[in-house]
Amino acid sequence: MKTDYAITFFYYEDIAPIARFYEDTLAFELVLDQGLARIYRVAPHSYFGIVDGNRGHLRHQPESAALFTIVAEDVAGWHAKLKAIGVSGLTELQRGKYCDHFFFRDPGGYALEIQRFHDPAIASLFR
Repeated sequence: MKTDYAITFFYYEDIAPIARFYEDTLAFELVLDQGLARIYRVAPHSYFGIVDGNRGHLRHQPESAALFTIVAEDVAGWHAKLKAIGVSGLTELQRGKYCDHFFFRDPGGYALEIQRFHDPAIASLFR
């Protein structure tokens, strides 16, 4: 199955000083501010995100300090495939305001997400 790009997210207790560091010190381009998550362009097709660890999807799992997000058009197809083979920690496919997505874990316990943005204007920010 095809993937479009990836975003690596890290969770922090307070993202305000972290945002200042990446925006002011490293001068990364802020591509999208979703409130609890901020996504930066690191290179032409390389993205990095920070998430408010007190409000994020994995807030009850402190061992999940990082999240690797794979962006793909066929989120439902990926979910069906991973469900069929019994991937660990697979959540239900969620259809939200901004995106369709679900979470799962790799064999080492790290969190992964597969998602697709609904809004073409948001999706175009990453092209």
